[in-house]
Amino acid sequence: MSQAAYARGLDRNQANHQPLTPLKHLERAAKVFPGHVAIIHGAQRTSYGDFWRRSLQLASALAKRGIGKGDTVAVMLSNTPPMLEAHHGVPMTGAVFLSLNTRLDPAILAFQLDHGEAKVLITDREFSPTIAKALELATVKPLVIDYDDPQYPDDAPFPKGATLGEMDYEAFVASCDADFAWVMPVDEWDAIALNYTSGTTGNPKGVVYHHRGAALMGYANVVASGMGRHPVYLWTLPMFHCNGWCFPWTLAVQAGTHVCLRWVRAKAMYDAIADHGVTHLCGAPIVMSTLLNAPDADKRGFDQTVTFNTAAAPPPESVLAAMAEAGFQVNHLYGLTETYGPAVVNEWKGEWDALSGPQRAAKKARQGVRYAALEDLTVLDPETMAPVPADGETLGEVMFRGNIVMKGYLKNEAATAEAFAGGWYHSGDLGVMHPDGYIQLKDRSKDIIISGGENISSIEVEDALYKHPAIAAAAVVAKPDDKWGETPCAFVELKPGKIATPDELIEHCRGLLARFKCPRHVVVAELPKTSTGKIQKFVLRERAKEV
Repeated sequence: MSQAAYARGLDRNQANHQPLTPLKHLERAAKVFPGHVAIIHGAQRTSYGDFWRRSLQLASALAKRGIGKGDTVAVMLSNTPPMLEAHHGVPMTGAVFLSLNTRLDPAILAFQLDHGEAKVLITDREFSPTIAKALELATVKPLVIDYDDPQYPDDAPFPKGATLGEMDYEAFVASCDADFAWVMPVDEWDAIALNYTSGTTGNPKGVVYHHRGAALMGYANVVASGMGRHPVYLWTLPMFHCNGWCFPWTLAVQAGTHVCLRWVRAKAMYDAIADHGVTHLCGAPIVMSTLLNAPDADKRGFDQTVTFNTAAAPPPESVLAAMAEAGFQVNHLYGLTETYGPAVVNEWKGEWDALSGPQRAAKKARQGVRYAALEDLTVLDPETMAPVPADGETLGEVMFRGNIVMKGYLKNEAATAEAFAGGWYHSGDLGVMHPDGYIQLKDRSKDIIISGGENISSIEVEDALYKHPAIAAAAVVAKPDDKWGETPCAFVELKPGKIATPDELIEHCRGLLARFKCPRHVVVAELPKTSTGKIQKFVLRERAKEV
């Protein structure tokens, strides 16, 4: 029989083909488990039925203000219920969801609001001082909605700021229609979210996600994290970071419970794990350090094994052993903003348990194999686009291909074309392919430093250092750190006759950069250079280990 026979009269139609969207995950959970607890926030409990209703009300409120397909709705929110509602309510109108990094400075936030052409901004009062400055700098004038968290603790380290908008979030949501006719994407390729990279040169790039990728990540995260029915997920990972690795959409697949956490504190984490039966969480090495190094008075015992997903530098064997003893199973992931967060998982094999400690650590240090929702993962020579030998030694560039790769960069066709050259997404990360198909990172060609799960551009820090009148040359590299994974370490040469102390230079950077981007160490010394005058960063990376 010819192929034509299998096509004749077998066209796509509404009965057999619908666009994929993660919004359907929540709709199903609300219909099947309406009374199950979807969100825990302090003393507040929200069922799946109410989660769905409030998301619809938010969508209705936005639609009444003229928000529709192609519009951008920005939020400056912590890990709180409105952040979860916005992940669903915003795309229910056909609009695109932009979650701002709460740790950034006003100038960068203003750029993102302008570049994304934000029409609405929902902002937590904790961040009012920063947002007020960003709005002064921004060209766009969005409708501003304030969130006044009723669970905000009286002894909070950061007092609430002033209200900035014309309406309170609760009033905005409560006034609208719980029967709102939400909008399915016409095409699963429609944009659902906008995330900004840290930017290696100049301004950050806007990474655009589509409904299809977000929906598939829901299934893939469940598989990679080993989530059964009704998992309980603790929000230590910021939801602004790659849309919380897409877990705000993921939990509904298995009707799981979101346990909100505004600040990562040891006692709050142990209390949540023990009181709510937390089964999963995600975080950087700093979260592991916080848990392991907590005072005994802050620790709580718990019966369940908690899966800890981490996607930063692989933890050393001693940390893995300590985490296991404390009741945590570490799951090593890898990905980028451009791949919806994690797209690679270190699939652990049972036979590796019999290996010695150093051998197990060597296996755990590898980033791993592709997610179930990623079609291909490889290491190629970026010049020839030929695969490197799978020998665990030959360096190449890690490249991705599949449905959980971004649509591209907003308003930046040149950067998009460069990223997708040759039919692959070029990560900029250098790595090797092992004989068993597992990849392992060896270096970052983009010189991005990952500290506490946040990306820091070495070039941005260098630019800040160069603004000091005493600096003749500067180079910033990653210094390994047990607590943060990596921290920026600066090496500087001073101009003849000029004097500047390391403390002075660190303080100078604090006046120009967000605090987490500033170097923790500054070394004043002659910089190693090639014959053409290029600074040899590979030499400095080795020196940084001894600083």
